[in-house]
Amino acid sequence: MTSMTASHAADLVAALLFILSLAGLSQHRTSRAGVVYGIAGMALALVATVVVAAQSVTAGVVALIVLAMALGAAMGLWRARRVEMTQMPELIAVLHSFVGLAAVLVGWNSYLEVESHGTAQTRIGADLLGIHHAEVFIGIFIGAVTFTGSIVAFLKLSARINSRPLVLPGKNALNLGALGAFAVLTAWFTISPNLALMIAVTVLALALGWHLVASIGGGDMPVVVSMLNSYSGWAAAAAGFLLDNNLLIVTGALVGSSGAYLSYIMCKAMNRSFISVIAGGFGIEAPTGREEEQGEHREVRAAEAAEMLAQARSVIITPGYGMAVAQAQHPVAELTRQLRERGVEVRFGVHPVAGRLPGHMNVLLAEAKVPYDIVLEMDEINDDFADTSVVLVIGANDTVNPAATEDPGSPIAGMPVLRVWEAEQVIVFKRSMASGYAGVQNPLFFRENSSMLFGDAKQSVEEILHALSTDSRRGAAPAARQATAAGH
Repeated sequence: MTSMTASHAADLVAALLFILSLAGLSQHRTSRAGVVYGIAGMALALVATVVVAAQSVTAGVVALIVLAMALGAAMGLWRARRVEMTQMPELIAVLHSFVGLAAVLVGWNSYLEVESHGTAQTRIGADLLGIHHAEVFIGIFIGAVTFTGSIVAFLKLSARINSRPLVLPGKNALNLGALGAFAVLTAWFTISPNLALMIAVTVLALALGWHLVASIGGGDMPVVVSMLNSYSGWAAAAAGFLLDNNLLIVTGALVGSSGAYLSYIMCKAMNRSFISVIAGGFGIEAPTGREEEQGEHREVRAAEAAEMLAQARSVIITPGYGMAVAQAQHPVAELTRQLRERGVEVRFGVHPVAGRLPGHMNVLLAEAKVPYDIVLEMDEINDDFADTSVVLVIGANDTVNPAATEDPGSPIAGMPVLRVWEAEQVIVFKRSMASGYAGVQNPLFFRENSSMLFGDAKQSVEEILHALSTDSRRGAAPAARQATAAGH
């Protein structure tokens, strides 16, 4: 078996491992296996790449490749160990930007090495030269859009810039004009490639990527993350065509198609148009100032909340990004355990876009060892709120906002939400009465059956646990005395 044959075999096995990884990641119970499959596939692909490179380049170049891999691995391990779960959306956005930048660099390298040196026809072939020109141009365009779009997403998710959508005059016309200009430039470059057109498409794509994501509001950022995931996959596939790397093409296609499908699912969950997401034109302008409160809210203390929970027959917990920020998942898991031991039915209702990353809440709850079978999606649990004693809204805001269904003029109108207000009692854990990430006031806070529990979510849940434990000890003492008296 030649080294090239072995490389093709390794690529095939790695591609199968990536497919198994996606299949494993689709369910909680198999997610660990999915991660292992993905790691194994990537490790195999890297080894195969080095082995093939060693056949055609000098030992010094191979050493540089290995050094680059080692540096990248060290940086990845360092960041992975330091990053908090609440920072995962920002980290993923940064990783997407790396993929986009890599695609841009691969495209430019292909042009400089093949086109500008006058060896295009001998290396590519006259009949495939036009296709190669198009590959270079499209790869650079997709990569540059992904790069700047991911940077803007990182800045918004990390609150380094305002999360409100940028609304320039005629923003949709600007996006369509940029796409039209790209089509014209691509045809021009395919016929007559030159450096000026390369610079033009790079600048155009960088500006378009920035504008696409800047035009999307903070409440819709979970969809943006999945959309950029798709873009990064197509950028990788484009780089694979330029590098004649079948595995990179397959991997990019897997990431691109799965990211696009996830974006479609997220759009359905938010009642958004998939086409408008792809075009970056569905950002809704948030209120420019603080909206006035819509009534008087009622406050509740931890001890009072504990009493309500102790007397409840059923409880639903709806987590949001605030739970992640407070790192409250472990106390919430303990609260769940204690309530279930008391005979209270406890379940979780997770909105598809809860947090700032698809599946963010599911990962946090799994980390805290919350049983998978009591963590339900919005469609599975929404009809059960009317028969629920108490709902705990922990750090959620926009995903439980009744304005989405009751106010046609609301920026989130039409977005499916968890109908928590249908329960007998609702306890909302928040630091203040401030609006959510979408900048929209929540009428839930002023409902007659809603109470606000202000403070850090983790500390509040711990205070409820303490109150429940105290109540249990007080209840156990009289029972013990009665048992002793009966014995005499």
